[in-house]
Amino acid sequence: MAQSIINTKLLPFKATAYHNGEFVDVNSEDLAGKWTVFFFYPADFTFVCPTELGDVADYYAQLQEMGVEVYSVSTDTHFTHKAWHDTSETIGKIKFPMLGDPTGTISRNFGVMIEEEGLALRGTFVVNPEGEIKVAEVHDLGIGRSAKELVRKIQAAQYVAAHDGEVCPAAWQPGEETLAPSLDLVGKI
Repeated sequence: MAQSIINTKLLPFKATAYHNGEFVDVNSEDLAGKWTVFFFYPADFTFVCPTELGDVADYYAQLQEMGVEVYSVSTDTHFTHKAWHDTSETIGKIKFPMLGDPTGTISRNFGVMIEEEGLALRGTFVVNPEGEIKVAEVHDLGIGRSAKELVRKIQAAQYVAAHDGEVCPAAWQPGEETLAPSLDLVGKI
């Protein structure tokens, strides 16, 4: 049985991203001390992918206010990301770095590489400032994700990180009651 990626450390990587009209080098060391989202998708110039990336782009300002950086990742090159950004209205609104992973190293690090196709599954991973993976969500290729739910999951992860001993119940929203697990709660929820 495969071991869970939750609470494991981010593995080292180096990549080139297309970001705000430039090619920039990014490596795992750049992420230290920051909340980070890795948003894997199969390929540029496809169908479900632009809807997902456009959805994340709509929430990017809010994520930035929360201290979160987003990296979209596919096995395309940074050159292909630029071409897609320049030709798609939806992708053109993206302000977060689009990492190229043509060798599949990053996709393999997160366990989302489809080896026989050279593509990544739809995977979303939230990494805390200590470099530990706190959220892992992987979808089959035909199932799109929700950026609104991603924001909620990050809010919950940040709350739990800042409030030792508290946990967030299902569908928790900021400002709502949390739980402090104890013997007194057993069988009372």
